[in-house]
Amino acid sequence: MTEPRKAGRSSRGASAAWGTQAPGESRWPATFAVLAALALYVTLPAKLTYGPAWFVPAVELALLVPLMLVAPVRTAGAPPWQRVAAVALIAVVNLANLASLVLLVRLLVLGGGHVIGGQLLLGAAQIWTTNILVFALWYWELDRGGPGARQSAAHPAPDFLFPQMVTPACAPPGWAPRFIDYLFVAFTNATAFSPTDTMPLTPWAKMLMLLQASASLLTVVLVAARAVNILT
Repeated sequence: MTEPRKAGRSSRGASAAWGTQAPGESRWPATFAVLAALALYVTLPAKLTYGPAWFVPAVELALLVPLMLVAPVRTAGAPPWQRVAAVALIAVVNLANLASLVLLVRLLVLGGGHVIGGQLLLGAAQIWTTNILVFALWYWELDRGGPGARQSAAHPAPDFLFPQMVTPACAPPGWAPRFIDYLFVAFTNATAFSPTDTMPLTPWAKMLMLLQASASLLTVVLVAARAVNILT
């Protein structure tokens, strides 16, 4: 049975492209992304949200606040509950945004009251932006086992191949991807509907990018186009 691939040095002694240990990373950039997604959600029209308006924000804050208080910096060897809470938080944001997208498409296809084109355009833009934020969070949280695991010398092999890994001379010594790098990957995937400079390497990374591109394509092509048609 083959052993799981681990980052490190090859048999020739050359450092693998992903062999650099990542430094400790603050949770604040990801927290700002969550708060931005939360702000976009609470300002959606009522017809684009399920249930009480307070429910999703309450669940997100109940997960986010303890993480920020207990572990403002992601470190190796953190208790498992922190990773579970972080994944659950992203899942809540993702499910809420997916539900809003379903309601928006349903509203356009089946009707259900007076529809204002401007509101639809704004709602589509908010859902599309949240789509970028939530998948940036997924990529950041899952690549190579997450921000904590990336700090270990024996972190798993990468799920994304960044340009700096292929051409290390173009990056500072010891470069490792940060949240902003995953945010850029999510943005380019949402606009180009495909990878650009960063390639997914593993099945889950490819599936996540596929799902993000599909949601983005649906929002931009179907929903926004229909909203423009209503405006005219």
